[in-house]
Amino acid sequence: MFQNVSFFVFLFITILPSFPARNMPDLVTVLPVNPTDMNYTWSTFHKFLDIRRGSEIIGMSELKKYFHRFGYLPENDTKFTDIFDEGLESAVTQYQSKLGLPVTGKLDSTTLSEVMSPRCGVGDNGDINHKLHVTKHYTYFPGRPSWGRTTPLMLTYAFSPHDLIDNVKISDVRAVFNRSFARWASVIPVNFTETQDYKHADIKIGFYNKDHGDGEPFDGVLGVLAHAFSPKSGRFHLDAAETWSVDFDLEKSSVAIDLESVATHEIGHVLGLGHSSVKEAVMYPSLNPRSKKVDLRLDDVNGVQVLYGSNPNFSLTSFLQSETTSPSSKSFSLRGHRFNPMLSISLIVLAAFFCI
Repeated sequence: MFQNVSFFVFLFITILPSFPARNMPDLVTVLPVNPTDMNYTWSTFHKFLDIRRGSEIIGMSELKKYFHRFGYLPENDTKFTDIFDEGLESAVTQYQSKLGLPVTGKLDSTTLSEVMSPRCGVGDNGDINHKLHVTKHYTYFPGRPSWGRTTPLMLTYAFSPHDLIDNVKISDVRAVFNRSFARWASVIPVNFTETQDYKHADIKIGFYNKDHGDGEPFDGVLGVLAHAFSPKSGRFHLDAAETWSVDFDLEKSSVAIDLESVATHEIGHVLGLGHSSVKEAVMYPSLNPRSKKVDLRLDDVNGVQVLYGSNPNFSLTSFLQSETTSPSSKSFSLRGHRFNPMLSISLIVLAAFFCI
């Protein structure tokens, strides 16, 4: 019997590392960027770690402005103190709830890490949809605007001829956006076509610095990455101060941002989607440097199909199969050891067979 058990242990150790794995979150959340690097937008927020109600720290008024900007403090409240008061505690609690974080009302490491992460400039206070016994995580802009449901719906997009970036070739930018629009078009009956007629395009794309005339100024490196307006505005703006990348093998900067991930997210806003509380969803508001999130998740698909219906060629069964068979969904890591749930079940059965 003991020989059989030894065989099981040997089999477990030797076979297990060959399977792909997805790392579980660390017990202590690591901030998305080095807190000692003071060259990015929200770098000073690290000093608020574990601060709770009643504390007073210089600069907390800036944190309140952050929560005000993204819809967690009243719009008529613009005079902020440096005291962690009841209003800020309420804002933190709402923030945690909306973004699917542990609801503690405190600036714990998980919450502060999310606050400091680069993100979309669109607020999080969209219309949330709930039905009895069914929870939906996607949201919409107030009033649920869309481009309509005329079939086929044809939308054009164009790049500003004057507001581009130098470190990425325009051909690469165009290729990135072509792929991003195609992802959304694959799930809804909408066709996106690039045009050179920027003035008359439905969706107008450009890279801008600081205040660029839309009332939503950009804030420099690793703060707000981009923003897009609800239908049928079509305005789609990216922060030119970011180090945009189309290939992390070529762009070595520690603060590089994946252009395709941001493009895919902002197109969701152009179509009428708000932010999602599903962290894996494209419409989740934040994106860390040197990370990619380009594949639509079921939450993204469900949300956009409510607005436009389903692409006739879209198969939910095929989509779910591709989602569940992707390497990132097959397995996870436990304390540094690679672990596959289905494999463990098989090995347990195998062990029982040998021990009988």
